[in-house]
Amino acid sequence: MNKNIGSADRLLRIILGVIILAAGFYFRSYWGAIGLIPLLTALIGWCPIYAPFRISTRKNEA
Repeated sequence: MNKNIGSADRLLRIILGVIILAAGFYFRSYWGAIGLIPLLTALIGWCPIYAPFRISTRKNEA
C-alpha cells in the first residue's frame, strides 16, 4: 500500500474532517461520523478511491 496523498491534500482532508465532525456534534447527528473518513485517510496517507485510478497527489514518487 503506497501512500498517494500529498501534504496539501492531507491538510485539506484534516480540516474537512474536523469541520464535518464539529457539525455532527453541533447538530447532534450521527452523520458527523462521516468526518472520520477524511481524517483516517489523512492519517494513513492513502486514499482507497485514488488507488484504482492510480491518482497520487504526492510530489515525490518513490
